[in-house]
Amino acid sequence: MKAVTWHGKRDVRVEEVPDPRIEQPTDAVVRMTSSGLCGSDLHLYETLGPFMGEGDVLGHEPMGVVEEVGPDAGDLAVGDRVVLPFQICCGACWMCNQGLYTQCETTQVRDQGMGAALFGFSKLYGEVPGAQAELLRVPQAQFMPIKVPPGPPDERFLFLSDVLPTAWQSVAYADVPDDGTLLVLGLGPIGEMACRIASHQGARVLAVDLVPERLARAQAWGVETIDLQQVDDVGEEVRSRTQGRGADAVVDAVGMEAHGSRIAELGQKLFNALPSAISAPVMDKVGLDRMSAIYTAIDAVRRGGTVSLIGVYGGQSDPMPILTMFDKQLQLRMGQANVKRWVDDIMPLLLDDADPLGTEQFATHRVPLSQAPEAYEAFQKKTDGTIKVVFDPAA
Repeated sequence: MKAVTWHGKRDVRVEEVPDPRIEQPTDAVVRMTSSGLCGSDLHLYETLGPFMGEGDVLGHEPMGVVEEVGPDAGDLAVGDRVVLPFQICCGACWMCNQGLYTQCETTQVRDQGMGAALFGFSKLYGEVPGAQAELLRVPQAQFMPIKVPPGPPDERFLFLSDVLPTAWQSVAYADVPDDGTLLVLGLGPIGEMACRIASHQGARVLAVDLVPERLARAQAWGVETIDLQQVDDVGEEVRSRTQGRGADAVVDAVGMEAHGSRIAELGQKLFNALPSAISAPVMDKVGLDRMSAIYTAIDAVRRGGTVSLIGVYGGQSDPMPILTMFDKQLQLRMGQANVKRWVDDIMPLLLDDADPLGTEQFATHRVPLSQAPEAYEAFQKKTDGTIKVVFDPAA
């Protein structure tokens, strides 16, 4: 089958790889009809290369049709139309029973000290072949697949794999009070969807970015935007719009590759130039993230407010302003989205013909797998209005 594979920093290729097969009784094989390109994939494309293996199959936003099932795959049947969460979880362990599916005790990557395994996401998370491919082996198929009805286009449901539950969790963790103000940092796919969700729930939403197309899309949904290229101090700008207090809550949807720190950017580039046998252990111990987004969140949130961290950070020793956080009496909530915890909340909105979150028009580009290298580059460089890419493996 054809698949998108990793071969080095900014080097992804479309190659022939072996077809997946049933390996465990609880496995299934799903033919991909759509597969998303996520901002987290750019971390592998750029920053987390030391944790990748040459030829790793990328992608963790899968949707397709079941082609084969193992004998213990529950009620899953050939022909079912399904979306797969990006994390691999059993649904039966203690952690899963708490709704903490990203901490699944059955699939935890213990040799790396990490939580549940993820599709297509480096040695840190199990090096499981990913979904930017024609076929996908699905472990824990007795629990994992989310069945969706025939009829609406894939884009109506595809984002249940990652974007929707990740954005939903970021807003839930932000815990915006009634009639409160939410500040969203970053208008990539997660940040923009968080804005739509929070607005739908009645919050006043401010959002920060520097890409004109992203700012315009948010404005079309009634979001008050702050152009990072026009504002010197985001915290002061937010306070000027909130009676001097700051936002009730902030979602950091940017993470480790924030603009604003040339030293950290240089550090990331230097470590990526080293052999992975040297750089990976060091990255595990030191602080290499560009921290400007989280620092902005801590500054812009009001005293007693909440910072919801959904952007990915990778350093173990990144410096945090603990004195300021303590003095401001902040709450900080974070973590990979527990996808299936939020499906019951989100699904009614997707079954609504009015499409209140605009999922069908959310993707800006739908392209065949053969265009993956160009799509990664455009997404990384933010060119050609590229905000959300969906691959069509059948094209």
